[in-house]
Amino acid sequence: MLPPLLDVAGHPIRWFILRELARSDLRVRELSAALDERQNLVSYHIGRLRSRGLVRSRRSSFDGRDTYYRVELSRCRQLLAETGAALHPALRLVAPPAPRQVARVRVLFLCTGNSGRSQMAEALLRHTAADAVDTFSAGSRPRPVHPHAVRTMGERGVDISGARSKPLSEFAADRFDHVVSLCDRVREVCPEFPGHPETAHWSVPDPAREPEPLAAFARVADELAERLAFFLHLLALRRTSPGESTR
Repeated sequence: MLPPLLDVAGHPIRWFILRELARSDLRVRELSAALDERQNLVSYHIGRLRSRGLVRSRRSSFDGRDTYYRVELSRCRQLLAETGAALHPALRLVAPPAPRQVARVRVLFLCTGNSGRSQMAEALLRHTAADAVDTFSAGSRPRPVHPHAVRTMGERGVDISGARSKPLSEFAADRFDHVVSLCDRVREVCPEFPGHPETAHWSVPDPAREPEPLAAFARVADELAERLAFFLHLLALRRTSPGESTR
């Protein structure tokens, strides 16, 4: 019997889907266009991946008719380790530490209000990799930083009590290496930034709209911390010259 990862991810279409979702959360129609395959076929393969816990879905907060899919990288790592060990004990997977960056990388996080998710992502990445990354955040409709965001980050040893919300226009002329949208609404209005940065979308729900917002902010912080742990490996592979990473 094949190990679970090889059984489900060994199909070319499913492997392609995993590769695409490892880069960004996407909708079925976007995956269908990238694959040049019918949407119902793509949906079938997504269903197979979901059945093994490799992919999960989240209804769009911008358009409830849409669903975003994301890859569960932690689950993939677990199954990769099991697959290697099943072949030979010497092949047990041990994730290497992220290599150190040779040049600083500029990252911008976006959400609608720049009051919660993007502020938390900015602070978490700065806290984790301040020696290698210049990190910023902005919103399409800035609102004051949410007190639950301040409290949640403070409980994790990160002080954002002095953070301020910034409009997208403040960074319109700036160059970034990566731009990450965190809410489905801002993804639809995200402008083009100079230099064509790498873009990704993480479909993260607005914790302020949840029935128990304080608990929701904690869940969002945990999700962002997990995503950023994998994101750091991508950043470590980025090579820029000093002139490319400045305003």
